[in-house]
Amino acid sequence: MKINDNHPLILVHGLGQEASSWNPTISFLDHQQNIFCPELSSFLKQAPYTYKILYQHFSAYCNPISAPFHLCGLSLGAVLALHYAIDHPENVQSLILIAPQFQMPKGLLRFQNILFHFMPKKAFASTGFSKKAFINLTNSMMSLNFTNALKSILCPVLVLCGEKDNANQKAARQLANHLTNARLESIPDAGHEVNLEQPEKLASTIYHFNL
Repeated sequence: MKINDNHPLILVHGLGQEASSWNPTISFLDHQQNIFCPELSSFLKQAPYTYKILYQHFSAYCNPISAPFHLCGLSLGAVLALHYAIDHPENVQSLILIAPQFQMPKGLLRFQNILFHFMPKKAFASTGFSKKAFINLTNSMMSLNFTNALKSILCPVLVLCGEKDNANQKAARQLANHLTNARLESIPDAGHEVNLEQPEKLASTIYHFNL
């Protein structure tokens, strides 16, 4: 199994990013492959700004795409991809999870939300989400815990983390250990936003994924 086959590839960006954040990575991928990049902010145009609603819209986006497909997500995108693979294992050919969390770090989320409250609204403009949506979304993710459902994922999984992304390395290792058919790799010279910091290395790693 390789990513550069005839199966569609769905790339899911992280919170604070946009679909276009994948453009540098896509430029190094096979342009003949069907690649989809959902714009997550378009799924939360009005309240309630919750993870539940976001996931419902994300699932509705993925379901019509010709299955099975490869599903790749970064950070929030990795959470959504993992969740979808648990609910729809028959649709997922492989998973690439970058800087993933499978049990939300509540302390980190609370600390982030404190910082978000003091940030001006204009600081969120480039994310596509309003300040209120940003804060409500992260609050709604506090109780997420997929630990007991991970056994349902049997497809090949590549767990990635930037070597400088200290906040997510532990969770990445733990997730790879929990999954039946997973491999863990580190992206050199990269922090959290691997798709922007090392797009060529990320594209090469995705392209040659062969578990």
